[in-house]
This record gives sequence, C-alpha cells and structure tokens, in this order.
Amino acid sequence: MAESYLWIKVVHVLAVISWMAGLFYLPRLFVYHAENIGKADLVAVFTVMERRLLKAIMRPAALVSVLTGLWLIKAGNWFGPVPVWLWLKLLLIAGMLGFHGMLEVHAGRFRNGRETRPGRYFRIINEVPTVLLIAIVILVIVKPF
Repeated sequence: MAESYLWIKVVHVLAVISWMAGLFYLPRLFVYHAENIGKADLVAVFTVMERRLLKAIMRPAALVSVLTGLWLIKAGNWFGPVPVWLWLKLLLIAGMLGFHGMLEVHAGRFRNGRETRPGRYFRIINEVPTVLLIAIVILVIVKPF
C-alpha cells in the first residue's frame, strides 16, 4: 500500500505539472490570438494550437490530477476529521477547475469568431493560476492550519 501510494503521488505531481503548464500557456495564446484577429492565417494557427493544447494536454492532465488526488485522499485516510489546510486546498482546486472551464469557454468563443476580449484581459487573467498554485503549494507543504 505504501509503495502504491508513492507511485500514485508521482503520477499526481506529473499530471499537475502538465495541467499547470497548459493553464499558464493557454491565456498567453489567447493574448496573441486576440491581438491578431484580423489576420486569418495567424488566427487559424492559434485556433489549432489552442484546441490541441486543451484536448491533448490540459483536459487529460486535469482529469488525472483530480482522480489521483481523490485516490490519495482515500488512500491517505484523509476522510474523517479533515484538516483545514486540506479543505482550503480543495477550495483552491475548485477555483483552478473553474478557471480551466473559463478558458474552455474563451477557446470556444475564439473558435467561433465571437471572442471580444482584448489581449490585455488575457494578460491579466494569466496571473490567476500562478496565485492559486502558490497558495496550494504553501498549504500542502507548510500545512499552516
């Protein structure tokens, strides 16, 4: 059991890293996409890049992150009196999933030629996953509560 727990934790960390890479990169693609709306050749390239990033990396990595995270909670016997730090982490993960969902919506709008947000908006929201990640890492490592 202890050895499988560690291997699931390895898969979890790798999946989280992959998911985070996508959460950092996709808004950056949106910046370039928004700033080049009038250039059909570039828009086509960004649309393909966004779709592939979501389909091949972000969605699978998010799914594996959540599933292995739940497995770790169960295997680590975190049910029962759940520590405050874990509740906060789960809340922040819900925020991360919500952010991912918001990016999916923006990708659909770009794909359908209906996105109206400027590049500056995407530059600003690009900071959201960084803030969430910092808070999650602090909670997991320091366990302040």
